[in-house]
Order: sequence, then C-alpha cells, then structure tokens
Amino acid sequence: MNKRNLLLISSSRVHGSEFLEHCSEAIKSHFASAETVLFVPYALADHDKYESTVAEAFQKNDLNLKSIHHADDPVASIENAQGIFIGGGNSFRLLKTLYDLKLVEPIRAAVARGLPYMGSSAGTNMSCPTIRTTNDMPIMQPPSLDALSLIPFQINPHFIDADPKSTHKGETREQRLTEFHEENSMPVVALREGSWLEIKDDNCQLRGKTGMVLFRAGQGAEKIDGEAELNFLL
Repeated sequence: MNKRNLLLISSSRVHGSEFLEHCSEAIKSHFASAETVLFVPYALADHDKYESTVAEAFQKNDLNLKSIHHADDPVASIENAQGIFIGGGNSFRLLKTLYDLKLVEPIRAAVARGLPYMGSSAGTNMSCPTIRTTNDMPIMQPPSLDALSLIPFQINPHFIDADPKSTHKGETREQRLTEFHEENSMPVVALREGSWLEIKDDNCQLRGKTGMVLFRAGQGAEKIDGEAELNFLL
C-alpha cells in the first residue's frame, strides 16, 4: 500500500466565496493533527503578501501557518513540517524554485512518511508526475518538467468546459488535453473550479459540487459530475 495523505484543490478562489472558503471544512480536517502548517509561496512573486492572504484564511479554520520563505534552511523546514501547503500561481516558477532550493526529494520523502500535503492549482500540479498539463505560461525554465510524482496521473486545474455558443476559434481545453495524449499515455483528471481530490493511501475521492472530466488516451473524455470514487486511478 502506498502511503499518501493528499488534498489536491483545483483553485483557491471560487466565484461567490472567499479565498479557500469553498473547501474550508476539508482543509480543517486534513490538517487536524498539525499544530502549524508550512506554506510554500514560490508560485507567486510577492511571498509576504501571499503568506498574509493564506494565513488569514487558515486562521478562520483555527489553523496556524508559517511560510518557508522565512526559513534559513528550507530543507530542514520540510523535514520538520507537520503539514505542507503549496499554493497556486505559476507552475514553472514554482517548480524551478523547488529544484533550485533542492526541495523536490525532501517533499517526496516527507509525503511518503505520511505528511499531510495540500496543493492548490500550481501546488496541485506539483503532485503530478510532470507539469505538462498545467495552464501556465513558461515564464521561467525549470531544469526538468518532472514534478513530485505523488500520484500516478496528471491533473489539469481550473478546467473550463467549452461553450457551444462561443465564436472563439482557438483550441478548447479539451482539445489541448487530447493533444497531450497524442504524445503521452497517463490519464488526466481535469478538475473544474470548486472541486478537489482527497487521497488517503490507495483511496481517491472526488469532492466538491462541480465535478471533473477524465481524459484517457484513446478513450475520449468522460464527464463525472458531483462526487465520485476514483481508486482505479491509483
């Protein structure tokens, strides 16, 4: 049995609710045993401002937060963490920083020990084998597109279903993910905003009200509305 304790959120912001409010109960439960959660803000440029935004949301759930960007020894911070949250922003900038600070292997090792890991958007992308299904522009160049490989499938956060009435002639998100499968075989979970995955060891559950679309090579797109059990992906 693989040891995992993951909360993978499509987006921190959902229309009609405050920052992380839509999944606040899941967050509170996920970090119930952690006195302090270690925050990784590297996907955005202003670390202090990002820390303040997340800390405010966490305080509403009676959770304490400290950001790794204050640490003299980031590796030791990961090794001593009781829980970790990697926030959203640009996936290329985030992954490059994780490699630059030599945090990729320490995070993998910590999660393998059972450390509660939460990702949102770019932080969710980090849990995948690669960042090849991110929506972000490559504003920086990491040494590799290989991510943390905490799960054996890809995720596409912020998935938007095509509007049949739209006159836009560029590629839809579905077309781009189908193109991914012209060169790759891993399944892709396309999470709509407002949905998330809860993964405990070999148990994977889709949560939230908005659902997802599952893309598998040679099988087309399968819409899954509402909550569902996705153990077959593990």
